[in-house]
Amino acid sequence: MGAGPDDKDIIDVQPEDVHVQETPHRRASDHERRAPRPEVGTPRYLDPGDNVFSLWGRVIMARYRRVAAAVTRHIIQRPLHIGVSARIFHPEAGAKGLRSKNLQYLEESIAQWVMSRDVLVFMIPTVNTDGLLHPSNIRLRDYARHLDGLVLQGGADVSPQSYSETPTRPEWGGDRARDMYELELLHEFVEAGKPVLGICRGCQLINVAFGGTLYQDIASDVPDSLAHVNDEYDRNRHEISFPAGSSLSKLFKGHPTGLVNSIHHQAVKTLGRDMVVEALSVPDNMVEAIRYRKAPFVMGLQWHPEFHSAGGVELLDCTAILDNFLRVARETRF
Repeated sequence: MGAGPDDKDIIDVQPEDVHVQETPHRRASDHERRAPRPEVGTPRYLDPGDNVFSLWGRVIMARYRRVAAAVTRHIIQRPLHIGVSARIFHPEAGAKGLRSKNLQYLEESIAQWVMSRDVLVFMIPTVNTDGLLHPSNIRLRDYARHLDGLVLQGGADVSPQSYSETPTRPEWGGDRARDMYELELLHEFVEAGKPVLGICRGCQLINVAFGGTLYQDIASDVPDSLAHVNDEYDRNRHEISFPAGSSLSKLFKGHPTGLVNSIHHQAVKTLGRDMVVEALSVPDNMVEAIRYRKAPFVMGLQWHPEFHSAGGVELLDCTAILDNFLRVARETRF
């Protein structure tokens, strides 16, 4: 086979004769890879005097402040949970339907008065750990642990048996079953360090709980006293005064007296231990408010503050008392 016309132009090129010229960019990259890297120094934003301990100290404090702020927000934003003791309706002899049952309830105004300060209200029922039908391991102590404060509402007479006396008249026998329930409830909240506010009967119960006694009937025991109860119910009113140095005298500074409703035929007679008088009726000086000195807030009011808003502006505005109760509830909630 003969040679083609271009065979004379073919040059035998050996691999060692091939030279590829390196680009300046490639040489720079290789040089950088071969050169030692400079050590990274301390960031310029750090204080030259800082050390590992001071840095970790600040980190821990920053985390602590963040957690504390979150907890504070939770405490402030979560509404208070206030318990209200139950009134008890006992079955009537021969009754049918609902009146043949044990009922536990609360008066609407007391719940709405407390809720007016944007808190949640829960009625606390009696507990029955030994019941045959519905036994439970829940105790009143559990309510004291999980609620932030207690209101003892008004209702039936305190039984004279609860302060070691005999009823002078059959109709003044009171409600011993409710006494036992509320006395236990009161002591559980006091032991838990939670605030308690007693209204009317609740005021009398607080006094009895700490060893005090009551007038079984004011009109019979103190004949020259005011009519502290009559057919006008919450429209029956009288003045009260605040003893010098009492917490209510400081709360209502500039107002030595106030007008309150009066719906009670029993009243505090002898004070319980560590009790002080916070208000007296005018002019007969019956005890109208008491306070237990050895707790952050345990106070009883003989009148019904929950009826005052509807009763007229001339009645004592007791919102400041409620606010004090709720402030202590917030401070002692944990």
